[in-house]
Amino acid sequence: MKNIALQLSIVLLTTASIPPAALAQSDAVILTIDGQIEGGVPRDFTAAELEAIGWGQIATATPWHDGVPVFEGVPMATLLSYVGAEGEEADVLALNNYRTTIPLTDFMTYPVLLALKQDGEYMSVRNKGPLFIIYPFDDFDELRTDLYQARSAWQVRSITIR
Repeated sequence: MKNIALQLSIVLLTTASIPPAALAQSDAVILTIDGQIEGGVPRDFTAAELEAIGWGQIATATPWHDGVPVFEGVPMATLLSYVGAEGEEADVLALNNYRTTIPLTDFMTYPVLLALKQDGEYMSVRNKGPLFIIYPFDDFDELRTDLYQARSAWQVRSITIR
């Protein structure tokens, strides 16, 4: 457990020290996906690698932002397909040790994003980045609940498919 805390501290310090504008050019790993994925070996991703998988956009009001920010990132369904996810849920861990579990059906039902950008700018750790799982709250009334807000994790560091 101490080793995991040390690794997360190193990642937090590493990603926090990268200016958001330089994130796409950095070779820093910002996401690890493991668990029930193709090959069974953890996969590490940089911002550039995530961007190369596919790109989507959501404009939606959230409880944490003023106005209607525009989020850009890789669609979660595309990302899960890319890694060959075969489980039923995603256990998400954030840099601040926040944890949430999301049924994979959410990602097939709604166009959920793993956002890297907000309003055209890479998100810093201070601004809920570098990765933020965001639901299209304005497009589906059923998403405007505490349940889906709790699944909208920011400062995402790792996803374990179970």
